Amino acid sequence: MAEPSNSLRQLPQQERARQTYERLLDVAGELLGEVGIERISTNMICARAGMTPPALYRYFKDKYGVLEALGARLMARQNEVLFSWLDRHSPNGWEALSANVEELILANAEVTATEPGAIWTLRALRAVPQLAHVRLDSHRLVSDRMTDVYATLMPHLPRDVIWRRVRLSVEFGFSLEEMMAEEDRIPPEAALAEAARWLRKVFED
Repeated sequence: MAEPSNSLRQLPQQERARQTYERLLDVAGELLGEVGIERISTNMICARAGMTPPALYRYFKDKYGVLEALGARLMARQNEVLFSWLDRHSPNGWEALSANVEELILANAEVTATEPGAIWTLRALRAVPQLAHVRLDSHRLVSDRMTDVYATLMPHLPRDVIWRRVRLSVEFGFSLEEMMAEEDRIPPEAALAEAARWLRKVFED
């Protein structure tokens, strides 16, 4: 678990405290999807969770602290999926990674679908300047990890070229998730297949 930022007071250590913390984040995610970034408030979160404001303020300084933790949790869960995918397929070479791109996109989509308010959390990470570092730090971490793997498999490509292509691919993947939540003129399975086809082409040379 990451160190608390300026918007977080402390991270829970005991099991009961962790349950309270997670409950607050779940409720915040639900509300974020219902009322949006501007309207959500700490009082609204406490009322829905059946908790008093002091329980929330033990962990978060304000609503942005809650949104920051919500975003960090979503990023961490999606990163776990990607790291597991890399560990599973990279030993079999670039061809295995390329052949299983759609598996990765689908697994990420499943995380987003099961995380309360995930799409609105992604939007908050883009729309609120003080939350942007959560998205940026996570995407750079993922890009570094993927570059470590791809650089071994593609020694003919300079590392900075690999990182640049990976970083663009990561951004593309997250934009795809937001689009799929809004665009009903493309069937989800078709969007996944097209996205996988595009991503395979990134390293074809």
